[in-house]
Amino acid sequence: MGEASSTRVESLYVHVPFCARKCAYCAFYSEASDGERSNRYVDALLRELEIVAPGLQPRTVFFGGGTPSLLNLRQWKRILQAMDRLSLLGAQEWTVECNPATISLDKARLLRDYGVNRASMGVQSLNESLLERLGRVHTRDMVFKSFDLLRQAGFDNLHLDLMFAIAGQSMEAWRDTLAEALAMGTEHLSCYEVIYEEDTALYAQLRAGEFEVDEDLACDMYEELLDRASVAGLCQYEVANFARTSTLNPQPPVAPESDEGGSTLNLPSYACRHNLNYWRGGSFFGLGPSATSYVRGVRTKNWPNTDLYCDQLEKGCRAIESQEVLPPLARAGETAAFGLRMVSGWPFEQFRKATGHDLRLEWAREMAQLQQCGWGRIGPDRFQLTRDGLRFADAAAELFLR
Repeated sequence: MGEASSTRVESLYVHVPFCARKCAYCAFYSEASDGERSNRYVDALLRELEIVAPGLQPRTVFFGGGTPSLLNLRQWKRILQAMDRLSLLGAQEWTVECNPATISLDKARLLRDYGVNRASMGVQSLNESLLERLGRVHTRDMVFKSFDLLRQAGFDNLHLDLMFAIAGQSMEAWRDTLAEALAMGTEHLSCYEVIYEEDTALYAQLRAGEFEVDEDLACDMYEELLDRASVAGLCQYEVANFARTSTLNPQPPVAPESDEGGSTLNLPSYACRHNLNYWRGGSFFGLGPSATSYVRGVRTKNWPNTDLYCDQLEKGCRAIESQEVLPPLARAGETAAFGLRMVSGWPFEQFRKATGHDLRLEWAREMAQLQQCGWGRIGPDRFQLTRDGLRFADAAAELFLR
């Protein structure tokens, strides 16, 4: 039943599906917290960990959701002790997503004691009316208090999530949130434009005509973000992600990327290693309801239903809803699309080593098209999106899918 392999997977994602309340913009699989169901979920998760442990030696771990920090101390102790028993501790980077309303000093210290060294806090906005519109359960004051609490617990790698182009958000409100967030001294910042996805409350409001999308304002907000983050000392290394370089350890904590000539592209010290693995097409295990794995060329997806997930694992089975094996060219195109989100783009030789395909042969027309419209740049050693191209990275990336 184990996932043993001569080469162990080095990246682990765990989906915790529980939230205090469903946010108005959220299309991820999540549900309201329930004590009995969350205990059953933890039981099932421990069974799934046992199944994959023989094939796993994590360098990066990411607990996302949902709201992982909503789990109580006893539940976290069970998970952490099981990971210790299964020899899954010691990751170089271990992130846990937190809601500012669900962090306690005891919980933060427990996580830190077991090796969690990166906390990601879903702030979204520091404007009370916008937090209410988004359906967030925290207040702006909770953000500052929780940030200080995480520092007190020993976290020196903190990450903040923000959103822009929120319905009703003015440029002034966006500038105020940016200024306050940057003044906190976070090591990492992610800023996402609101996407109105079906089956969300915000999408229903948009369809009902309660507000309109202002694309020009959204573009101006993105430009403001780039300028403000740069001035504050954060380096953009991906479309929505910015990180600092440590003054104590200026060398990047991830292996630097090499171009064709052997020179390196140093990433900021606090770049998220876990996400870098996704963007460069690496393997990973995904555990929990709705989580996706990509292991030895096979993509699997767990059932997006907590009860069904638990049912399957209680029977001793993986809770897999579907699996697929992409043809090599299709997989390479997908890898190209994800990797172009990075500011450094794709070094041609690195892409060839990762996929067995050459961007200059299979995607010459698409690269030329993007260069002609000003969204891309073909260099002697790489292809990368321009500043304008990064703003529309999803549209650019679609050209590379096969």
